[in-house]
Formats: sequence, structure tokens, C-alpha cells
Amino acid sequence: MTLPDILGLIGSAIVIVAYFAVARGSIMADSRSYYVANLTGAALIFASLWWAWNLPAAIVEIFWGAISVYGLARPFFVRDQPRPR
Repeated sequence: MTLPDILGLIGSAIVIVAYFAVARGSIMADSRSYYVANLTGAALIFASLWWAWNLPAAIVEIFWGAISVYGLARPFFVRDQPRPR
């Protein structure tokens, strides 16, 4: 197994575990830990693409990472509002 394979597998595992944790109710979908996990996973998957380029996968990972950065930064720019239920 090559380094790109290892990076991609670890990144995929992080994203999958984070998604399962949200589905299970262990973490909230708007939590900092969820966004950090998604950003880390996307970065590792994107890094693995450096050796085996795949444009569609790269586009997905760029957006996945950008959305995660947005989610992490959003609390600094949005006033607290009650959550709709």
C-alpha cells in the first residue's frame, strides 16, 4: 500500500465516522468537531489525489473542505439566533 492510498483511506474513514456520528446523534451536524473532521478528511483525500489525479473527486474535496471552513468560520460572523425546531 502506497502513501497516497493510506492518506486517502484515513481521510475517507474520518469523513465516514463523522457522518455516522451525526446520524447516530453522537455529535451535531453544526458542531466544530464535525467540521474539523470533514476538513481533515477532505484534506487527506485531496492530498492522495496529488499522486492519482481525478478531477471530479478533487472538485468534491475542494467543495467539502470549503464548506467545512465556512461552517467553522460562520459562528464568528453570525449573531446568535434561536434555532428553529
